[in-house]
Amino acid sequence: MSFMQPNAFPVPADTPRTRCDGCRDGTALPFDFTMAFQPIFDVTAGRVWGYEALVRGTAGEGAGFVLGQVGPELVYGFDQACRVRAVELAGRLFPPDPHVKLSINFMPNAVYEPNACIRATLAAAARVGFDPNRLMFEFTENERMQDVAHLRRIIAAYRAQGFTTALDDFGAGYAGLSLLTELKPDLLKIDMALIREIDLSATKRAIVGAVVTLARDLGIVLLAEGIETAEELAVVRSFGIDLCQGYLLGRPAFDIAEETTPSVFG
Repeated sequence: MSFMQPNAFPVPADTPRTRCDGCRDGTALPFDFTMAFQPIFDVTAGRVWGYEALVRGTAGEGAGFVLGQVGPELVYGFDQACRVRAVELAGRLFPPDPHVKLSINFMPNAVYEPNACIRATLAAAARVGFDPNRLMFEFTENERMQDVAHLRRIIAAYRAQGFTTALDDFGAGYAGLSLLTELKPDLLKIDMALIREIDLSATKRAIVGAVVTLARDLGIVLLAEGIETAEELAVVRSFGIDLCQGYLLGRPAFDIAEETTPSVFG
């Protein structure tokens, strides 16, 4: 689930997309923050597939506390700082397994020029010895896209760098199928509203079943988020969805312990 909020930080309409003014701005953040990491499990392989970085206050405050301090003039710097902080912490905390991904939420409307704006992230990865091919970038359909063509350029640039791209909260936002048609990300995260109590809802099961068929036909990997009960997990697994995330499997944590296979996997 993304740390972003709908339409929270729009880029002014007259901001040029062809040059990276934000890269030259250098505005420092007047507050500090950190990241918690929530595991994503491959329930078929019985292993940790990756971790999603979630912004938190330094005293453990939630994302809303931090985001409430981000004014329009700080949007670019905050987005950049989140990426760098996530990579730096991952370099220190993550297991050495080269297959474990780091998933970072990003704000499409805060990216001026994709290849320029990724430089600080790549520099941080080099500094801490974190393989950038382990990076996954999530964008959410909860944030109304002001410029889909620009987002398409971002995804193309990230894919060329070897990053995985993911559409978060699929099924909850403004134009999921339209964005899917335009962008075709590597991975879809099915919104928790469709997963919550799916074992009790034939309607939700029908919708998720249709998403499974669609993703299979398009060659897109699915991830079910927000799993909180063994019954929800059982239904998700019955659809053949391998990647799962939620409190049942693991809560966000500031320190990453050696993960063991949750007993609910069977």
